Amino acid sequence: MHKYEKIEKIGEGTYGTVFKAKNQETLDIVALKRVRLDDDDEGVPSSALREICLLKELKHKNIVRLHDVLHSERKITLVFEYCDQDLKKYFDTCGGEIDQLVVKSFMYQLLKGLSYCHSHNILHRDLKPQNLLINKNGELKLADFGLARAFGIPVRCYSAEVVTLWYRPPDVLFGAKLYSTSIDTWSAGCIFAELSNAGVPLFPGNDVDDQLKRIFKLLGTPTEHTWPGITKLPDYKPFPLYPANPLWYHVVPKLSAEGRDLLRKLVVVIPNHRMLADEALRHEYFYGFTPP
Repeated sequence: MHKYEKIEKIGEGTYGTVFKAKNQETLDIVALKRVRLDDDDEGVPSSALREICLLKELKHKNIVRLHDVLHSERKITLVFEYCDQDLKKYFDTCGGEIDQLVVKSFMYQLLKGLSYCHSHNILHRDLKPQNLLINKNGELKLADFGLARAFGIPVRCYSAEVVTLWYRPPDVLFGAKLYSTSIDTWSAGCIFAELSNAGVPLFPGNDVDDQLKRIFKLLGTPTEHTWPGITKLPDYKPFPLYPANPLWYHVVPKLSAEGRDLLRKLVVVIPNHRMLADEALRHEYFYGFTPP
């Protein structure tokens, strides 16, 4: 640990405190995520172990790099590449205006990182602006894999207690425990809308019922006819039959027609109708775009 000199505390992660620090040998700036080990606990928290295991496998420019893991009797410290801010802080400083080319760049990079995760059979399960880091070169990186899970065959039941409320898809809000990559593409769509509106969330619900109501008021209320099996989901309850709102330019007025089309294909109520991350990268919204 003497190799790293702490500069300042920069936040709290899923399971620990994060510091900005300097590697005294290389003079590189890094981020230290420190996890204190409880006497009562069974050693390292499962979320920390999961993040370590997954990030050792994931090497991509749009996924935060784990440099090192330091272990002592009282704590474990994860050493990450340093990024200047997260997307939430970026929103707080942008003054309600984001250039649409920046929106396109960030969305492209988010989808690139997500596509890489999914191609390696990993679900992030907690995409939100606070978990997307941005460095001084405008590179966006997926971070905080504390809730991430590997998936594959055979299909397994997962926890429904995942994804921060505003970015949680309807199937998971209704308690679905069988889900796949569509859980992340829904969240990516919500973030896309928030990006285009310079930090105004798409579905800022107060609780699960309010969240579902906001979703259905925009996208229309699903029924057993339009979504077979919906009434069998563990926490299903009927909602008023709202029609879908066709006026998307009122929802995301600064997005181009192509951008609105991509958004509509990501935030789809029925999970297996949502566009996949690698498909989204080939959408016409990105035609002619050169990534950073």
